[in-house]
Amino acid sequence: MRLPRRVPWSSIAELDQLCSWIYRDESDLESKTNAINRLAAWRAITPLPHALESTLALLSAITQDAALSQSSLHHSLRHSYAAAIIRLVNGLVDPLQLGAYARSIASIANQLGLPPWLVELRHAATHEDLPSLELLRQAARESMTWLLHNYFLPTLNPSTVPPPQAAPLRPLAPALKQYKALRKIVTRDASLRSQYQPQIKSVLKDVERWIAEATVAANVAGGELGWDPAQRGDQNAKERWALERICDALMEKGALVPLSKKKRAFATGSFTPPSSSVELWKPLLAELQALHPDFLAVLSRRIVAHLLASAPQLDIVPIAVDTTYDTCLARWALWTIDSWDGDNSESDLDLKKDVIVALITGLGPSTNSSRDTTAATSLLQALCVGDPDMDEAVSILLRPQTGLLGREWSPTDISVMSERLSTLLADPITAETAPCDPSAAGHPELEDSMSAVGWRLLGASWRPCPIGVYVVR
Repeated sequence: MRLPRRVPWSSIAELDQLCSWIYRDESDLESKTNAINRLAAWRAITPLPHALESTLALLSAITQDAALSQSSLHHSLRHSYAAAIIRLVNGLVDPLQLGAYARSIASIANQLGLPPWLVELRHAATHEDLPSLELLRQAARESMTWLLHNYFLPTLNPSTVPPPQAAPLRPLAPALKQYKALRKIVTRDASLRSQYQPQIKSVLKDVERWIAEATVAANVAGGELGWDPAQRGDQNAKERWALERICDALMEKGALVPLSKKKRAFATGSFTPPSSSVELWKPLLAELQALHPDFLAVLSRRIVAHLLASAPQLDIVPIAVDTTYDTCLARWALWTIDSWDGDNSESDLDLKKDVIVALITGLGPSTNSSRDTTAATSLLQALCVGDPDMDEAVSILLRPQTGLLGREWSPTDISVMSERLSTLLADPITAETAPCDPSAAGHPELEDSMSAVGWRLLGASWRPCPIGVYVVR
């Protein structure tokens, strides 16, 4: 649940009036002055969202430009315009500069839908000669139009404005493929480690930048462009979404799970993934865990969700199921839980409990999944090894179901249920000596002794009856 945030306007009508002052007539300086005064008054009582701060700076430059006629002050106008545009671009990009490694401003602005030439103008105004006055005026008009369509209209009428479309994420598979190829070279010949280490480090940075891009994409998809610091409170959820995407890529065949079935050789006597795969992917997993403390938890939960998911229904001839893929993923799930056991024991203990609960829930007798749950069952047993209580609970859970389940009803089943009902309704004191007579429930003198004591509080409106039967009076 998102917490309420503080806004400078007392009602949405005030923001609507401000928008009309700004955009109704481009040549109406009086309305723009009213908008500047309103924004200045709001800023005196509460911090303004970045969009309104940028609007105030741009309006101040525009009204100053319209009021001045001396060419000697054009240099001052250029500075005012340039400062307003720089603040607009930097204020949009900086809150979304996520991750351990910085990304280019142009790439983040592209995800936000900001015109690229405004980013180039910002760079020129910051590091090069000031752009011309005409170019700065055009940039100010473009910025005001962008603010209208990306802030004012979505805030005033959120239901009528389509949600912003984030730029599609670049594929992650090429980076993972390059990392795998480099690691294979290093593992086969340790003398090449120093030669290829810079390239491996570059790929790790690229993967981290991809996570930052995915996090920004989640922000844009949610309509949050960093206008208000209060909107950034759920940033962990967006980062978790990005981590889930990279976990899905790692779970593809050819990544954590070798593409060749011959390479999925599991060690006997232990529930561990193939040693060759561990040697390849451990540096990447360690790097991601160091930068994102929730990464291993996300990876293990994604694997468990895959193991418990129902198999897709295909209208084709069934083929043999590849069980080694699920088995390898299950072993990776145990590896992620056990490998960092010494770093944060409390966190790992909670993660282990969460995974056990998810597996027990998914493997319970009430579930009806078409997927082969052998790998999930093996993972559950491996997690519970060494805990007598958990071992006993798992043995009960995995015990074959017997009894009335799976067979047709017979007339004798009703008599058996009647006998059990009489036993349940019998008085505990006389239950050992009194015979179980189903017809005793109809005698008024025995009805009170058969009733459960707690139900008497309901009064005369209640009468004993079999469970699931509703008596209409």
